[in-house]
Amino acid sequence: MKRFWTHVTVEPLDQGFGLALDSRPLKTPARARLALPNAALADAVAAEWQAVADKLDPARMPFTGLANAAQDLIAADAHAHAARLAAYAAHDLLCYRAENPPPLVRRQAEAWDPVLDWATQTQGWRFTVTAGLMPVAQPADTLAAVESALAARPPAALAAHAQLIPLSGSALLALALDAGQLDPDTAWATADLDDAFQAEHWGEDEEGLAMRRHRQQAFLAAARFLALSKA
Repeated sequence: MKRFWTHVTVEPLDQGFGLALDSRPLKTPARARLALPNAALADAVAAEWQAVADKLDPARMPFTGLANAAQDLIAADAHAHAARLAAYAAHDLLCYRAENPPPLVRRQAEAWDPVLDWATQTQGWRFTVTAGLMPVAQPADTLAAVESALAARPPAALAAHAQLIPLSGSALLALALDAGQLDPDTAWATADLDDAFQAEHWGEDEEGLAMRRHRQQAFLAAARFLALSKA
């Protein structure tokens, strides 16, 4: 789509805020009028549309994509999406530790143990940690509690989690970020720890570096969307 509008405006709706491209209401791919939960998030989405130079580039509009997903996909069956995301907790990144080399073992413990301690001490979630890649079962009550925590999120927040959790491989990291236990940059560095360690010691090709940067940008955009959804 080429840019056909001059101005992007934020308009109050009966529930939330909508956008208009000149006089045309902005709609989702499902053809419903896009409705954002608050003015801060509406302003952020509006800024993406205002920044379009000539043609739409969805890769440059992460907030719009997340807003569409929240309304068209997540809101229709939030519990199913929460269950899908909670499944990551059964094999959470933070529970699978390296056996060697010692510097990596130490770095994982320093970065990952505080998140597990937060989960236990403030949420009552107890996770089993193992060394190596062999699967380990997590307590059923913990997994049920994580699913309930995600299901309680409104659609916009759950849409952000639908990016944060797969990108990090950790439901715990996303929920700690949501709770304010971690800032976005620290959360990403915690998720990227293994790849960063390998790059430091063995180097990295341009393709691998570009992929890591792309994942980082997507993670940070979702983190910002999450924060704005609660503004």
